[in-house]
This record gives sequence, structure tokens and C-alpha cells, in this order.
Amino acid sequence: MPELPEVETTKTSLLPLLDQRVLAVKVLNANLRWKIPDDIQKLVGQRLITLSRRSKYILAEFEQNQMLWHLGMSGSFRLCQPNDELRKHDHLIIDFEDIQLRYHDPRRFGCILWLNQDNQSKLIDTLGPEPLSEDFNATYLLEKLNKKNVGIKIALMDNHVVVGVGNIYATESLFNIGVHPAQPASTLTQAQVEKLVIEVKRILKQAIDLGGSTLRDYSNAMGENGYFQQTLLAYGRAGEMCVNCETTLENLKLGQRASVFCPQCQPLNKKA
Repeated sequence: MPELPEVETTKTSLLPLLDQRVLAVKVLNANLRWKIPDDIQKLVGQRLITLSRRSKYILAEFEQNQMLWHLGMSGSFRLCQPNDELRKHDHLIIDFEDIQLRYHDPRRFGCILWLNQDNQSKLIDTLGPEPLSEDFNATYLLEKLNKKNVGIKIALMDNHVVVGVGNIYATESLFNIGVHPAQPASTLTQAQVEKLVIEVKRILKQAIDLGGSTLRDYSNAMGENGYFQQTLLAYGRAGEMCVNCETTLENLKLGQRASVFCPQCQPLNKKA
């Protein structure tokens, strides 16, 4: 699933669309996670004013309406020429003045919605702070974790605690500060929380700089792959040697997600 760096990279790659007017909209398959709105044709004639990101959502503001786009598990946007060959799972085509935007989603868990009061309240209003903002700091996180006895990795991936820290980036952050992913969140010391906040920000910034992670078929709207996966020290490396101590990396399942860790560098301490 595309995580925050991939969504941020996608948003940036869509910036050539700004100030362009929509000429036509064609829906090839409306059945995504939620059905593409029947009245999406009202985009025709509107210019795209701004693009922003909130968590893993892209917010597209047109002259009269605002849309909420989510990539789901396998979605991607692609900037194309009108005569480019269609792919099997291209579901939406938006013709702008100079270029065409296509939404591609094999598993169809993404969404293309109007941003209105109902779905904004349900999908956005209850989200935690952005991890790269000043609101995500050690004081805030320590207060949140003091109330949680789930594993720290599960807490870190809770969008009500902080948004956008998915499996890859949580795994790498915890490995780099030497905290076991199953360590009860409420038992982390202030020093550990301070290190964790710093590391999460560093990892996410690095991932954005490298265009995100291409583990399967992710690419940005220009068709470019990310390169952060080339720097991974723990995620996806179960059974390989730890780069720090040469202990074999192990894997456990937390919240239905694979969690790779080093038993030597990340000892589990369950005591409060």
C-alpha cells in the first residue's frame, strides 16, 4: 500500500496540472472502494487550483469543488497523452488542457470522492497530526503512548495518534532506535520517545527525497520509481543478518502486519 512518502511524491508529480482547465471526464469503472460520484462531470470547465496532502489523502481543489483522492492498496495516477495505450485497470480519465490524467487501480480499494462535510468528518477530521509537523513532538507522543498498552509499532501506525507512518517506515524507525516493535507503548521512556519522534521525521523526509518505496508496482504520476527501498535495514529482511550485530533478523506478526526486528539490537522489555 502506498504510504505517506509515496502519496506526497504522487502529489508533487501532479503539480503540472495546476491552473489547467478540465476539458473532459470519462469514467471507465466507477466501482472503487466507494463509487465514483455520478456528477463528476461537473469538473468539466473548472481549473485545478491547488493540490495538498492530508495523511494518505490527496486533496484536489478546483474552482468550484474540492475532491478527495486516495490510492488505496494498489492505486496510482499517471500523466499521459490522449493517444497512449489504456491499461486494463485504468478506471478514470480526466482530460486537462495540456495532458491527460488517468487513475489506475487493480484492486479497486482507492477512492475518488467529493470532499464534503460527511466524508470529511468521517475520513479526515479525527486524524492525528502530520508526522512532519511541529504538532508531532515528544511531549505530544509521550502523552498519547502513556494511555496505550499495545505494541509500540501498532500505536505508531494508528492514524489517530499520528498519520501516515505505515509498516515500512515504522519498522525502520524502531530498528534504528533499538526498540522492539512489540514493546508496550506505555513503557517507552521519555528518552526513547524523543529518539522515536526524531527518527520518524528523518526516515519520512529521506523517503520523500528518494521518491518513496517501489516494492511492487508503485510509481509516481510521471512513471518514475522510488528508491528508498534500497536503504532498508529491517523491513523485508527477515532471515538476513542485522547490519549492526550480524544476528539473524526475525519476523513476528503485529496487527496482521509483518514486523521484522533484531532480537539482539531490539530486546523486548515488558516492564513499565
